[in-house]
Amino acid sequence: MLPGVYVAATGTPTAAQLDMAAMLYAGDGSVITGPAALRCHSLRGATSDLVDVLIPATRQRRDAAFVRLHRTTRLPARIWQVGPLRYVPPARAVADTVRDLADLRDVRAVVADAIQRNRCKIQELHAELAAGPAVGSALFREALTDVADGIRSAAEGDLKDLLARSGLPMPLFNPTVFAGDTFVAKPDAWWPEFGIAVEVDSHEWHMSPQDHARTLERQRRLGQYGIVVLPFTPRQIRSQPAEVIATIRAALESANGRPPLSLRTVPVAA
Repeated sequence: MLPGVYVAATGTPTAAQLDMAAMLYAGDGSVITGPAALRCHSLRGATSDLVDVLIPATRQRRDAAFVRLHRTTRLPARIWQVGPLRYVPPARAVADTVRDLADLRDVRAVVADAIQRNRCKIQELHAELAAGPAVGSALFREALTDVADGIRSAAEGDLKDLLARSGLPMPLFNPTVFAGDTFVAKPDAWWPEFGIAVEVDSHEWHMSPQDHARTLERQRRLGQYGIVVLPFTPRQIRSQPAEVIATIRAALESANGRPPLSLRTVPVAA
């Protein structure tokens, strides 16, 4: 498979076999990072035909075939061990992956997914941003700002960008809304002064009939408390921006002057 590395099996190597081969080639103390490590942590990310491996800065070894080596003085103190395989923690995997991405939407998707799935905390990602190289950090920094503002998916990031260009008031993203001490919901976007919520409905998150039923139940619960719910799909936000903004603008204008709802809003903590 690689210089000095052989596989004793027929057929196409599995992802685990590729990772193992990469580690054997990289040598002792090496740790897998990047998209391969995201896969280990069950996180979404840019697919890659390469296996990225961190090696000590003093080791002289070249990239080969599907292995991309990264010499570093900052090997992680903690590792994720999967049998003989060694992976970086989730926050490092996110940071090392997004520095190679050139599109803000892709960077947001990786960063938001890690937070959405509770694989790491925003503070850990900020620490990786501060400790890592400056090259490729601009989009990472912007995505972290969005996530701190409550953005939890690429589609919500698209909505934020669209609203920023529209001149409409900016909502809160993913706040927690209460009626007294009773939890109501965490709308994707929420204008508390107007009582209007936007829900970004994506089949990506509706992996079962139960998930879809929970989404419908959440929207019904919002309606029961007098909240106007505007559902959009990620495709509508990307391909029909004018229609999305027109719908939101009309709803905000209609709600202008309406008595505020007796609800309490707790924004996302940065």
